[in-house]
Amino acid sequence: MSALMIGIDGTVVDKQTRRWLADPRVAGVILFARNIEDRAQVQALNAELRKLRPDLLLAVDQEGGRVRRLREGFVDLGPLAQIGALWAIEPSLARRAARLHAELMALDTRLAGFDFSFAPVADVAGGNQCIGDRAFHPDPEVTARLVALYVERQQACGMAATLKHFPGHGAVEADTHHAAARDERELSQVLEDLLPFAAGIEAGARAVMMAHVVVPGIDPWPAGASASWIRLLRGPMGFKGAIVCDDLAMVGSHSLGDLPARLLAHQRAGCDLLLVCKPEQVDAALATDMAASKACDRRLRMLRARRTPALPRADQWWQQSQAILQGLLEQSAAAPASGTNIKEQAVG
Repeated sequence: MSALMIGIDGTVVDKQTRRWLADPRVAGVILFARNIEDRAQVQALNAELRKLRPDLLLAVDQEGGRVRRLREGFVDLGPLAQIGALWAIEPSLARRAARLHAELMALDTRLAGFDFSFAPVADVAGGNQCIGDRAFHPDPEVTARLVALYVERQQACGMAATLKHFPGHGAVEADTHHAAARDERELSQVLEDLLPFAAGIEAGARAVMMAHVVVPGIDPWPAGASASWIRLLRGPMGFKGAIVCDDLAMVGSHSLGDLPARLLAHQRAGCDLLLVCKPEQVDAALATDMAASKACDRRLRMLRARRTPALPRADQWWQQSQAILQGLLEQSAAAPASGTNIKEQAVG
């Protein structure tokens, strides 16, 4: 059984949104650039949503680099690939940058009233243009180490970490936003890319987002609708947290049928939270016969922002932390280009 996380229109709560939030199957709202003007406006919007539904999960994509919905008045975070590039220069610099990036992202996003950002990307950089510099590194071992550090620091700041996009989106050619995607590599290569997810789970990540990627050697259906992949997560990989499907408007999920069929396929496979990010599709989603179980509710409660010591508000702290991170990331420009020998250079 599953719950919904929906996208809404506009920068204020309208009648339509109020109607949607009256349905208990809506467990959360995800905001996009269309909903965000600046810090004051998004804080007010989140406060109003929270007033309507104190139990509501409020989420955003704030990875850094290209994928930053929060821009005006927020920390300018670089892409994760810059952190990975530091590893070839000095692993300790990369480790420090990963922790600081996670800390700034989590605290800045929490101060805006969100429970969590869907981060970090745990995909291995394998040439997919959609993933690109959103991924830490082309080597699974290096990626795993940085993902684990990021998760630990993000969650120490009171924000649940979401590992995405399981079982890996980095090596497929297609962009699942716009096309069906199949990973035709040898199964041994596919399984190597699970290492960052395993490391993130070991570090305590509370959510995993499934990719709309088909791995023919495992299942003919996209991973989020694959009971085989979800059994692997719940069984051998020992994941106890929330399983989230990627946005069901994405073309990569369309092989499953219309929206109700996609919702039900992901629910049957074992996803806890189903993303319907386009407002024009929310009514169709709510017309689908589905409900959350007690186990699902329990796992989703793990995603709520947790109490931590007072969030930093002093301008000096923010300025110093951003300057340190920027200085570290600027050093990544001196790193050698990633390639087949990067693993030998990076281990240490």
